[in-house]
Amino acid sequence: MAEIHPSAVIDPTAELADDVKVGPFCVIGPHVKLGPGCVLHSHVFIDGPSTFGKGNEFFPFAVVGSKTQDLKYKGEPTWLEVGDYNVFRENCNINRSTTPETKTIIGSYNNFLINSHAGHECEVGNYCIFSGYAGVAGHCHIGDWVIVSGFAALHQFVRVGDHAMIGGCARVAQDVPPFMIAEGFPAAVRAVNSIGLQRRGVAEEDVRALKFAYRKIFLDKKVSAQIGIDAVLADEKYGSNPQVLKLLEFLKTSERGYIR
Repeated sequence: MAEIHPSAVIDPTAELADDVKVGPFCVIGPHVKLGPGCVLHSHVFIDGPSTFGKGNEFFPFAVVGSKTQDLKYKGEPTWLEVGDYNVFRENCNINRSTTPETKTIIGSYNNFLINSHAGHECEVGNYCIFSGYAGVAGHCHIGDWVIVSGFAALHQFVRVGDHAMIGGCARVAQDVPPFMIAEGFPAAVRAVNSIGLQRRGVAEEDVRALKFAYRKIFLDKKVSAQIGIDAVLADEKYGSNPQVLKLLEFLKTSERGYIR
Protein backbone atom coordinates (compact mmCIF):
# COMPACT_ATOMS: atom_id res chain seq x y z
CA MET A 1 0.00 0.00 0.00
CA ALA A 2 0.98 3.63 -0.50
CA GLU A 3 2.82 5.19 2.45
CA ILE A 4 0.54 8.05 3.56
CA HIS A 5 1.11 10.33 6.54
CA PRO A 6 -1.95 10.56 8.82
CA SER A 7 -2.19 14.33 8.34
CA ALA A 8 -2.49 14.08 4.52
CA VAL A 9 -5.88 14.70 2.90
CA ILE A 10 -6.62 12.57 -0.15
CA ASP A 11 -9.80 12.67 -2.21
CA PRO A 12 -11.46 9.23 -2.51
CA THR A 13 -11.38 9.46 -6.33
CA ALA A 14 -7.57 9.83 -6.40
CA GLU A 15 -5.57 6.80 -7.57
CA LEU A 16 -2.14 6.18 -6.04
CA ALA A 17 0.30 3.44 -7.06
CA ASP A 18 1.24 1.01 -4.29
CA ASP A 19 4.66 2.55 -3.59
CA VAL A 20 3.70 6.24 -3.62
CA LYS A 21 4.87 8.20 -0.55
CA VAL A 22 2.74 11.08 0.74
CA GLY A 23 4.25 13.23 3.49
CA PRO A 24 2.70 15.42 6.17
CA PHE A 25 -0.04 17.93 5.36
CA CYS A 26 -0.24 17.11 1.67
CA VAL A 27 -3.55 17.53 -0.18
CA ILE A 28 -4.42 15.40 -3.21
CA GLY A 29 -7.60 16.46 -4.98
CA PRO A 30 -10.17 14.61 -7.07
CA HIS A 31 -9.24 12.51 -10.10
CA VAL A 32 -5.48 12.65 -9.53
CA LYS A 33 -3.48 9.62 -10.70
CA LEU A 34 0.02 9.17 -9.29
CA GLY A 35 2.25 6.53 -10.88
CA PRO A 36 4.82 4.24 -9.25
CA GLY A 37 7.58 5.80 -7.18
CA CYS A 38 6.09 9.28 -6.84
CA VAL A 39 7.09 11.10 -3.65
CA LEU A 40 5.32 14.04 -1.99
CA HIS A 41 7.57 15.35 0.79
CA SER A 42 5.19 17.64 2.72
CA HIS A 43 2.65 20.44 2.25
CA VAL A 44 2.19 19.57 -1.44
CA PHE A 45 -1.08 20.42 -3.21
CA ILE A 46 -2.03 18.39 -6.29
CA ASP A 47 -5.38 18.89 -7.98
CA GLY A 48 -7.08 17.17 -10.87
CA PRO A 49 -8.07 15.80 -13.22
CA SER A 50 -4.36 15.16 -13.67
CA THR A 51 -2.15 12.17 -14.35
CA PHE A 52 1.47 11.61 -13.37
CA GLY A 53 3.85 8.92 -14.56
CA LYS A 54 6.47 7.24 -12.44
CA GLY A 55 9.14 8.71 -10.20
CA ASN A 56 7.89 12.28 -9.94
CA GLU A 57 9.08 14.17 -6.84
CA PHE A 58 7.23 17.05 -5.18
CA PHE A 59 8.78 19.40 -2.62
CA PRO A 60 6.97 21.50 0.01
CA PHE A 61 4.37 23.98 -1.18
CA ALA A 62 4.49 22.89 -4.81
CA VAL A 63 1.06 23.50 -6.39
CA VAL A 64 0.56 21.23 -9.40
CA GLY A 65 -2.64 20.69 -11.35
CA SER A 66 -4.54 23.66 -9.96
CA LYS A 67 -7.19 25.22 -12.18
CA THR A 68 -6.19 27.58 -14.96
CA GLN A 69 -5.71 31.26 -14.20
CA ASP A 70 -7.31 32.16 -17.54
CA LEU A 71 -10.42 34.25 -16.91
CA LYS A 72 -12.20 32.48 -19.80
CA TYR A 73 -12.40 29.28 -17.72
CA LYS A 74 -16.02 28.15 -17.30
CA GLY A 75 -15.55 25.51 -14.60
CA GLU A 76 -15.48 22.36 -16.76
CA PRO A 77 -13.12 19.45 -16.01
CA THR A 78 -9.77 20.27 -17.62
CA TRP A 79 -6.52 18.35 -17.81
CA LEU A 80 -2.87 18.10 -16.85
CA GLU A 81 -0.74 15.24 -18.14
CA VAL A 82 2.76 14.69 -16.69
CA GLY A 83 5.41 12.14 -17.69
CA ASP A 84 8.12 10.49 -15.60
CA TYR A 85 10.87 11.59 -13.20
CA ASN A 86 10.05 15.27 -13.03
CA VAL A 87 11.08 17.34 -10.00
CA PHE A 88 8.75 20.05 -8.70
CA ARG A 89 10.62 22.20 -6.19
CA GLU A 90 9.27 24.53 -3.52
CA ASN A 91 6.39 26.85 -4.52
CA CYS A 92 6.45 25.98 -8.22
CA ASN A 93 3.07 26.13 -9.94
CA ILE A 94 1.69 24.19 -12.92
CA ASN A 95 -1.89 24.85 -14.13
CA ARG A 96 -4.37 22.63 -15.91
CA SER A 97 -5.79 23.60 -19.31
CA THR A 98 -8.61 26.09 -19.78
CA THR A 99 -10.90 23.97 -21.97
CA PRO A 100 -11.81 20.26 -21.88
CA GLU A 101 -10.61 19.85 -25.46
CA THR A 102 -7.00 20.74 -24.60
CA LYS A 103 -4.33 19.71 -22.08
CA THR A 104 -1.37 21.11 -20.25
CA ILE A 105 1.39 18.60 -21.01
CA ILE A 106 4.69 18.15 -19.16
CA GLY A 107 7.15 15.57 -20.51
CA SER A 108 9.78 13.70 -18.51
CA TYR A 109 12.99 14.46 -16.59
CA ASN A 110 12.17 18.14 -16.18
CA ASN A 111 13.25 20.26 -13.21
CA PHE A 112 10.96 23.06 -12.02
CA LEU A 113 12.85 25.13 -9.46
CA ILE A 114 11.48 27.41 -6.76
CA ASN A 115 8.56 29.64 -7.69
CA SER A 116 8.71 28.70 -11.37
CA HIS A 117 5.46 28.62 -13.34
CA ALA A 118 4.04 26.92 -16.43
CA GLY A 119 0.60 28.18 -17.38
CA HIS A 120 -2.48 26.62 -18.95
CA GLU A 121 -2.10 24.69 -22.21
CA CYS A 122 1.69 24.80 -22.00
CA GLU A 123 3.53 21.91 -23.60
CA VAL A 124 6.94 21.22 -22.11
CA GLY A 125 9.27 18.61 -23.61
CA ASN A 126 11.91 16.55 -21.81
CA TYR A 127 15.05 17.38 -19.81
CA CYS A 128 14.12 21.05 -19.36
CA ILE A 129 15.08 23.31 -16.45
CA PHE A 130 12.84 26.14 -15.28
CA SER A 131 15.07 28.11 -12.90
CA GLY A 132 13.85 30.08 -9.89
CA TYR A 133 11.00 32.48 -10.62
CA ALA A 134 10.94 31.67 -14.34
CA GLY A 135 7.47 32.48 -15.65
CA VAL A 136 6.06 30.76 -18.74
CA ALA A 137 2.61 32.02 -19.73
CA GLY A 138 -0.21 29.97 -21.21
CA HIS A 139 -0.05 28.16 -24.56
CA CYS A 140 3.77 28.20 -24.74
CA HIS A 141 5.55 25.27 -26.39
CA ILE A 142 8.92 24.42 -24.89
CA GLY A 143 11.17 21.91 -26.68
CA ASP A 144 13.62 19.39 -25.24
CA TRP A 145 16.75 20.31 -23.25
CA VAL A 146 15.63 23.93 -22.81
CA ILE A 147 16.88 26.09 -19.93
CA VAL A 148 14.73 29.02 -18.82
CA SER A 149 16.89 30.99 -16.40
CA GLY A 150 15.79 32.82 -13.28
CA PHE A 151 13.17 35.58 -13.54
CA ALA A 152 12.81 35.13 -17.31
CA ALA A 153 9.28 35.85 -18.57
CA LEU A 154 7.71 34.28 -21.66
CA HIS A 155 4.67 35.78 -23.39
CA GLN A 156 1.66 33.62 -24.27
CA PHE A 157 1.98 31.38 -27.35
CA VAL A 158 5.78 31.65 -27.53
CA ARG A 159 7.68 28.62 -28.85
CA VAL A 160 11.17 27.73 -27.63
CA GLY A 161 13.18 25.32 -29.78
CA ASP A 162 15.24 22.35 -28.61
CA HIS A 163 18.54 23.06 -26.81
CA ALA A 164 17.80 26.77 -26.46
CA MET A 165 18.87 28.69 -23.36
CA ILE A 166 17.06 31.80 -22.12
CA GLY A 167 19.10 34.10 -19.91
CA GLY A 168 18.09 35.48 -16.53
CA CYS A 169 15.51 38.30 -16.45
CA ALA A 170 14.92 38.01 -20.20
CA ARG A 171 11.63 39.30 -21.63
CA VAL A 172 10.57 36.95 -24.43
CA ALA A 173 7.69 38.06 -26.66
CA GLN A 174 8.50 35.99 -29.79
CA ASP A 175 9.77 32.50 -30.59
CA VAL A 176 13.26 31.49 -29.48
CA PRO A 177 15.12 29.51 -32.18
CA PRO A 178 16.56 26.10 -31.29
CA PHE A 179 20.24 25.76 -30.36
CA MET A 180 20.54 29.47 -29.50
CA ILE A 181 21.14 31.56 -26.36
CA ALA A 182 18.57 34.33 -25.91
CA GLU A 183 19.10 37.14 -23.43
CA GLY A 184 17.99 40.70 -22.82
CA PHE A 185 15.00 42.99 -22.30
CA PRO A 186 13.60 42.47 -24.88
CA ALA A 187 15.39 39.21 -25.59
CA ALA A 188 17.67 38.84 -28.60
CA VAL A 189 19.73 35.93 -29.94
CA ARG A 190 23.25 36.30 -28.53
CA ALA A 191 25.12 33.14 -29.57
CA VAL A 192 24.90 29.44 -30.31
CA ASN A 193 24.46 27.37 -27.15
CA SER A 194 27.81 25.70 -27.82
CA ILE A 195 28.57 24.46 -24.31
CA GLY A 196 25.11 22.97 -23.89
CA LEU A 197 25.33 21.21 -27.25
CA GLN A 198 28.78 19.81 -26.46
CA ARG A 199 27.56 18.50 -23.10
CA ARG A 200 24.74 16.67 -24.89
CA GLY A 201 27.03 15.03 -27.39
CA VAL A 202 26.18 17.07 -30.48
CA ALA A 203 28.91 16.57 -33.08
CA GLU A 204 31.47 19.36 -33.46
CA GLU A 205 30.71 19.58 -37.18
CA ASP A 206 27.06 20.28 -36.36
CA VAL A 207 28.07 22.99 -33.88
CA ARG A 208 30.26 24.63 -36.55
CA ALA A 209 27.34 24.50 -39.00
CA LEU A 210 25.03 26.16 -36.48
CA LYS A 211 27.60 28.87 -35.81
CA PHE A 212 27.76 29.53 -39.55
CA ALA A 213 23.96 29.83 -39.66
CA TYR A 214 24.00 32.13 -36.61
CA ARG A 215 26.45 34.50 -38.27
CA LYS A 216 24.39 34.66 -41.46
CA ILE A 217 20.90 34.95 -39.91
CA PHE A 218 21.24 36.58 -36.50
CA LEU A 219 24.52 38.42 -36.13
CA ASP A 220 24.08 41.21 -38.67
CA LYS A 221 20.80 42.96 -37.81
CA LYS A 222 21.20 45.28 -40.84
CA VAL A 223 20.62 42.34 -43.19
CA SER A 224 17.17 40.73 -43.31
CA ALA A 225 16.77 37.27 -41.85
CA GLN A 226 15.57 35.95 -45.22
CA ILE A 227 18.77 37.05 -46.93
CA GLY A 228 20.71 35.19 -44.26
CA ILE A 229 18.55 32.09 -44.65
CA ASP A 230 19.05 32.09 -48.40
CA ALA A 231 22.82 32.38 -47.90
CA VAL A 232 22.79 29.42 -45.52
CA LEU A 233 20.79 27.24 -47.90
CA ALA A 234 23.12 28.13 -50.77
CA ASP A 235 26.23 27.10 -48.85
CA GLU A 236 27.66 23.81 -50.16
CA LYS A 237 29.24 22.82 -46.86
CA TYR A 238 26.59 23.69 -44.29
CA GLY A 239 23.34 24.26 -46.23
CA SER A 240 22.25 20.62 -45.95
CA ASN A 241 23.37 20.00 -42.34
CA PRO A 242 20.49 18.28 -40.47
CA GLN A 243 20.71 20.56 -37.42
CA VAL A 244 20.78 23.66 -39.61
CA LEU A 245 17.74 22.41 -41.53
CA LYS A 246 15.95 21.86 -38.22
CA LEU A 247 16.74 25.46 -37.26
CA LEU A 248 15.45 26.76 -40.60
CA GLU A 249 12.26 24.70 -40.36
CA PHE A 250 11.58 26.22 -36.93
CA LEU A 251 12.00 29.72 -38.35
CA LYS A 252 9.79 28.91 -41.33
CA THR A 253 6.92 27.68 -39.17
CA SER A 254 6.99 30.53 -36.65
CA GLU A 255 3.60 32.25 -36.31
CA ARG A 256 4.52 34.97 -33.80
CA GLY A 257 7.82 35.73 -35.48
CA TYR A 258 11.16 34.92 -33.88
CA ILE A 259 13.70 36.97 -32.00
CA ARG A 260 16.96 37.97 -33.68
